[in-house]
Amino acid sequence: MIKRNGPMAIGHKSVEHNGLVYVGGLIATDLSLDMKGQTEQITRKIDDILRDHGTDKHKLLSATIFVTDLSQRPAMNEAWRAWIPGSDLPARATLGVSDLGPNVLIEVTAIAAI
Repeated sequence: MIKRNGPMAIGHKSVEHNGLVYVGGLIATDLSLDMKGQTEQITRKIDDILRDHGTDKHKLLSATIFVTDLSQRPAMNEAWRAWIPGSDLPARATLGVSDLGPNVLIEVTAIAAI
């Protein structure tokens, strides 16, 4: 069975299937924040979505992170490490992209086990 949550115009915030939760591309709500602040907002959104599916960040399997400025990666990593302990880190890729929209510095997708 496929369970879709958080319908949006072009997709869903998350989709659950076969014991996995796929978290769609999330951006910060407050786009006036710096890279660290936007990352912190996104990680809180991930926490909320995973909780809705009965799981949590400790069961993250992978994350793909898109950033518009790789020189700001240390600030993103600082927020990321504060959010999730080293023993539970998922497989992760960070990609530099030219544009995510006005003032959007970072977008994150993730996959977690239930």
